[in-house]
Amino acid sequence: MAMNKVQFQAGMSLSEFFEQFGTEQQCERSLEQARWPHGFVCPQCGGAHASQFSVGRTRYWQCSGCRHQTSLRSGTIFHSSKLPLRKWFQSMFLISQSKNQVSALELKRQLGVSWPTAWRVKQKLMQVMVEREAGRILQGDVVIDDAYLGGEHRGKAGRGSENKVPFVAAVELNEEGHPIFARFDLVDGFTKAAISRWAKQFLASDSHVASDGLNCFPAVTQSGAAHLPEVVGSGRCSIDMPCFAWINILLGNLKTSIAGTYHAFKFRKYGRRYLAERQYLFNRRFDMKAILPRLLHAGVATGPRTEAWLRSAEHSC
Repeated sequence: MAMNKVQFQAGMSLSEFFEQFGTEQQCERSLEQARWPHGFVCPQCGGAHASQFSVGRTRYWQCSGCRHQTSLRSGTIFHSSKLPLRKWFQSMFLISQSKNQVSALELKRQLGVSWPTAWRVKQKLMQVMVEREAGRILQGDVVIDDAYLGGEHRGKAGRGSENKVPFVAAVELNEEGHPIFARFDLVDGFTKAAISRWAKQFLASDSHVASDGLNCFPAVTQSGAAHLPEVVGSGRCSIDMPCFAWINILLGNLKTSIAGTYHAFKFRKYGRRYLAERQYLFNRRFDMKAILPRLLHAGVATGPRTEAWLRSAEHSC
């Protein structure tokens, strides 16, 4: 069997990371380049001229036009954080280059920071991924399936279990039947109304959607997509059907990663972020070295996210 070039690509090595982002000054230069690639731009008026001054270790730019003052971190995901930038970059490196996801507890140990700090960093970076992936539209040949977070506690069995949080898993395939992009989205339930809303938001109208025979999935046609239901039967039938091979692999890897890395979290409250993390990394897997710089640019564009905002995830996600 030929080697999978995507899976065995080099990525960014630890030595390469420290060569590029090993010091606070290197991280500051990288953040400045990501934020203002063509020179300073005032976030208030758009002016291009500014004077600089420092207060302690913090450098500020004062717009020559409107006199607005801004620091390198202000208005970004790093806003008001007292954590050194090199620790933020180390977090992005660990999250972007790990084959499996990295928990806040692992970040705590690797970075040498407190648990609350590690939790905030993890949640903020996952929120960056949520917002970056929010506009992802699947098109062409798409396979979808119903899936759940949780369900390990005692209670009613099956799809109606109160312990399960439902989400839609979908993968876009190319002409050779290989996966290109994926989406994992929490839904209110597997009803026609919920699937219709999901399809209108995340499916292109020219898509051809394959699914099992679950009663709600024909609602994808309300987005203009064509629906190709497959009756899979029971037992291992769906696993053995070629059209569902990739969606089953993605779901298997996702659930193994969540169970092995995080063990448990508040699925209904924070599930969207954990699913988005997997989605973000999967959709950028073709160039592992570029994931960290891309995550940095996304963090610059996301804006401040306070801890209170992060903890009100059921409202803010």
